[in-house]
Amino acid sequence: MKTKKERLIGPGLLAALLLPLVLVGLFYLVIQKQAWISGWVFGVMAPLEQALGRFWSLLPFSVAEVLTALFLAGSVAWIIWTAVDGIRRRSGRQTLRRVLALASAWLWLWCGLCWLWDGAYYADTFAQRAGLETSTYSVDELASVTTYFARQAAALSDQVARDGEGHFSEDLADCFEAGPEAYENLSREFPCLDITAVRAKPLMCSRLQSILGFTGVYFPFTGEANVNVDAPACLVPATIAHEMAHQRMVASELEANFVGIAACVTSDNVVFQYSGYLMGLIQLCNALYPVDAQAWQTIVQECFTTELAADWNDNNAYWAALESPVEEAAEQAYDSFLKGNGQELGMRSYGACVDLLVAYFAPQAE
Repeated sequence: MKTKKERLIGPGLLAALLLPLVLVGLFYLVIQKQAWISGWVFGVMAPLEQALGRFWSLLPFSVAEVLTALFLAGSVAWIIWTAVDGIRRRSGRQTLRRVLALASAWLWLWCGLCWLWDGAYYADTFAQRAGLETSTYSVDELASVTTYFARQAAALSDQVARDGEGHFSEDLADCFEAGPEAYENLSREFPCLDITAVRAKPLMCSRLQSILGFTGVYFPFTGEANVNVDAPACLVPATIAHEMAHQRMVASELEANFVGIAACVTSDNVVFQYSGYLMGLIQLCNALYPVDAQAWQTIVQECFTTELAADWNDNNAYWAALESPVEEAAEQAYDSFLKGNGQELGMRSYGACVDLLVAYFAPQAE
């Protein structure tokens, strides 16, 4: 009697493998038309993720962090179980099916990331939506804006809480609570940033984020802005604003850095103002120092207060202590991800926000 031959891949598994590939292929067709992908991002993706962000804001912890941990742990457990069971049963077919099942889960993750975040890299940029234009500027203009930021940061440096040794000691819980208000003034100037704001969330595994070289992450599947609270506290308010920029569909790190800084310095909260000027000063220093080291040294000598110098040195010492091959590998991976989504400068796009800072703040620096 003939027995029915068992299929290696059933229709359900085949569909689970092929459908995400088809959707990813469709995604790469749609992004060729900026109008089409902009319609998706601002008409569907943004409202969906902002609704998810409001829903998950009911929970005080980062749902993104929990889901990420469960997915990674589940993947590892699945691989171990598949390997052990395959050795025990010596069933190549069953092992292959389980490997393909796990592959389908990762393919769906890739598909979801494409349609729920990567599309924002190809949609209308913040500068296009806000009508902001950048132009070529001189070293003197860059130095002028850098001096302005240094003076503003110095003037505010003694208006934030500090411990007995002069280190920044504001309560970060208060910063997270005040985060949604940081965009009120900037949203009036740029209505494209106006959404129903929700607070960002601190990451439980912040130290791991630091080891990998990241200060925060936006998670499109829950609409949450997540912040590394192990990093120097003086820059956490600015990081909160940066990650909340991503909630407003400011995708590129270039623009999110600028938007976060601009939101901070235009807010009514002194702590956010100081943190924003400090963050901007770091970006401007990174651009000015290589082209005119003497101008930077003059700014430090003339503008830095004891308090500002303490925060500057604390930040440098923190990241210097964490430099490792792990951080370098993580940065290279993220750099490749950014370049793969049309961000030609990759990780250097953080420094490129200087173009927008100079264009926007030059009139105030005169």
